[in-house]
Amino acid sequence: VQLQASGGGLVQAGGSLRLSCAVSGRTFRRHVLGWFRQAPGKEREFVAATSWSGGSAAYADSVKGRFTISRDNAKNTVYLQMNSLKHEDTAVYYCAALSGYILTQRAEYDYWGQGTLVTVSS
Repeated sequence: VQLQASGGGLVQAGGSLRLSCAVSGRTFRRHVLGWFRQAPGKEREFVAATSWSGGSAAYADSVKGRFTISRDNAKNTVYLQMNSLKHEDTAVYYCAALSGYILTQRAEYDYWGQGTLVTVSS
């Protein structure tokens, strides 16, 4: 499984961005897909994840109600819609995949994309 994240950029606080992650591999539909982020000087942290069917999702408390994860299995793509962005959302965002159930621990994910930078100006 290979992942390619895109959609990052510079946005003002209160604005919105949508990240995309294109996934290649025959077993895409069997994988949980997630988003993590890493701010300068901080550990990489869980943001959101969606089940293989898209019927279940999990979010970090810090983004609940503002971010929405979704996937389009026909396009082999997972999205992260980010609304009401805050300065503290500034980070490199990574998409990741694992085979199994939704988990929030970084170490459980087997495959990672290269990251896309999101900068929120205050």
